[in-house]
Amino acid sequence: MSTKDYLEKDYYKVLGVAKSASQEEIKKSYRKLARKYHPDANKGDTDAEDRFKEVSEAYDVLSDEKRRKEYDAVRSMPGGFRGQQGGGGFPFDIGDIFGQQGGGTQPGGAGERIGDLFGGLFGRGGGGGGTRTTGTRRARRGADVETEVTLSFGRAMNGVTVPIKLTSEAACNSCRGTGAKAGTVPRVCPNCEGTGHETRNLGNFGFQEPCKECRGRGLVVDDPCPTCHGSGRATGTRTIQARIPAGVADGQKIRLKAKGAPGENGGPSGDLYVHIKVHPHKVFGRGGDNLTLTVPVTFPEAALGAEIRVPTFQGQPVTLKLPEGTPNGRTFRVKGRGAPRRDGTKGDLLVTVDVHVPQKLDEQSREALVRLRDAGTGDDLRSDLLQQARQE
Repeated sequence: MSTKDYLEKDYYKVLGVAKSASQEEIKKSYRKLARKYHPDANKGDTDAEDRFKEVSEAYDVLSDEKRRKEYDAVRSMPGGFRGQQGGGGFPFDIGDIFGQQGGGTQPGGAGERIGDLFGGLFGRGGGGGGTRTTGTRRARRGADVETEVTLSFGRAMNGVTVPIKLTSEAACNSCRGTGAKAGTVPRVCPNCEGTGHETRNLGNFGFQEPCKECRGRGLVVDDPCPTCHGSGRATGTRTIQARIPAGVADGQKIRLKAKGAPGENGGPSGDLYVHIKVHPHKVFGRGGDNLTLTVPVTFPEAALGAEIRVPTFQGQPVTLKLPEGTPNGRTFRVKGRGAPRRDGTKGDLLVTVDVHVPQKLDEQSREALVRLRDAGTGDDLRSDLLQQARQE
């Protein structure tokens, strides 16, 4: 874990506990959040997956007494720099911070991690004003890229591999990322010595900023490439084959690792985020892992009970048994006929009954309904409703 992570991430806030929380409180909060955001309980939800990783990372640090103390110490240090070096203002040994004077640091210890950060922020060994360069030229991770894919309902249910055309910044093909014209090479920036950054010291502390001479590249191009004008970067177009998993839903976001913009100086590529848009089906709807279907039935079928055939998505129809007196809007569940899940199982098909009342009746049907109505004389379905309406 880098010191940058320690400074930027509030692990207490991630777990929803106070800084003074006991180990038992930390463990209790972690277990609750882990159950809530566990990938098995949030199939296909990349936001929940990222949240689960954050919670796990926070618990790894705060559940370890030694690492928790180091974390608390690093988080409090920016406010701990008081006075001048050698004047008693520092509440710790400067040598411990930078791994230089004094006893140095142990590999992987708190001092080494602190030095990772403050070695670039503060001038090592103090000194007066001016500009200094520190460290080595750093690799940069490529940018994340977002795109949108529109699928038919069937392709989303079955899964599909689609070509995605991406336009992003990458190394210039003409100069292969050097920024120099063919036949020439760039030279190391004399100002920052190839690091790409410089530290301006202000007494005992300083601020790191991109080198003004090379604009953060660490190299100076005397004869620039005519294509990228010396930047070493150019906008390129490429096509990748992206596999969309079966059962993907409308509005879902899929992350394809290392499929984004290429990195710089040997850094890893960014990620590609694919936003899914699914066209609605004429018959079937979608509710999570379940498919939904509305089936019309006649009044006699609902009143007397019946066996009806209902369609399934890309499968054989199934027979659904309606009990006597089935009300309008009742939903029946057909197991295993829904959308595919990541574990290979399927959701269910939810069939909702839509009772149709006949608009036109022949004489025989009318007489039958009249007899049915008369047989129910005395059963006032609205008696309770009228009584309750009179109440204040």
